Amino acid sequence: MFYYLFEYINKAFNPPGFDVFKYLTVRSALAAITSLLLSLLVGPKVIALLKKKQVDQPIRDEGPKTHKKKAGTPTMGGVILILSIVIPVLLWADIKSIYILLILFGTIVLSLVGFVDDYLKVVKKVPQGLIARYKIMGQVFVGLVVGCAIYFLPAFHTYATETTLPFFKDLNFDFSYFYIPVVIFIITATSNAVNLTDGLDGLATGTMVFVMLALAVIAYVSGNFIYADYLNIIYLPGSGELTVFIAAAIGACLGFLWFNFYPAQVFMGDTGSLALGGAFGIIAILIKKELLIPILGGIYLIETVSVMIQRLYFKYTKKKYGEGKRVFKMAPLHHHFELTGWEEPKIVVRFYIITIILVIISLTSFKIR
Repeated sequence: MFYYLFEYINKAFNPPGFDVFKYLTVRSALAAITSLLLSLLVGPKVIALLKKKQVDQPIRDEGPKTHKKKAGTPTMGGVILILSIVIPVLLWADIKSIYILLILFGTIVLSLVGFVDDYLKVVKKVPQGLIARYKIMGQVFVGLVVGCAIYFLPAFHTYATETTLPFFKDLNFDFSYFYIPVVIFIITATSNAVNLTDGLDGLATGTMVFVMLALAVIAYVSGNFIYADYLNIIYLPGSGELTVFIAAAIGACLGFLWFNFYPAQVFMGDTGSLALGGAFGIIAILIKKELLIPILGGIYLIETVSVMIQRLYFKYTKKKYGEGKRVFKMAPLHHHFELTGWEEPKIVVRFYIITIILVIISLTSFKIR
């Protein structure tokens, strides 16, 4: 809203210095600061309310024994994240931008899906929470809306179904008629992958900060003709506006990390993890970097693959030998390292380091072409 207010003041009265608010970098910085301060201010109040309502994270009996001490820690802290993202975006972004509309839509809907799941688990005491097929239906719905918008709306017509091939110069890949199913798969996959990664204090939140930093750079250069031309990537007019959303997400994640790092005062729950994962996928889709997701989100991919390997191998050995066997001590992978004796903060920091390396590789891919 401030974006339009300052634009009106600038046009009507032309006061000195007010034109600075039209710059993307300034608005992104203000969005990041606003979201950080908002999360730090709102956080304690939300945590106190969750404690009062006894919205505690259920601790699985089969999980690592060290997690028993986490009993009583409130969950659904993703509310802090979502408020701290959405409000600054409404204040500082051009909310008429189709890019902003789509990313806000996807983030809010997936957050609501996660909220229902958390509510059923921790308030209504339904062990499995939201039935899996209903959760997937919500993710597919978001993917369908985003995919159809990009496929059919004139704003995306030039490169609607194309994506940049990492490490290859002047070479794009066209998903053609498979584009909408691919979008649905990506959003569902990234949403669930971050949800699986959210198992240690500060793990999903911290890694997402680094991933979003990379996305901010990519979104900004993709929306700038000079930089896009220099890097030989698809120029997407208006996509730079996503930088405001990403900056708000970074500020919100940093603010939430204040309360979520070891030992956590609050967990984000599915309310936050499904939304953050979906936002990651949607942004990558909107800036035509879908094929960069496995590198940039490498930690989330590894975590997901570890769960798939564990389940498939267990089913295979149970069918063949009558007794299920496991590849890992426990999946997702971070729990395997816990059970081998690694302390939780050590695992989290090492996953941060890996994510930073993957971010560097992802950004380097634009010049190694």
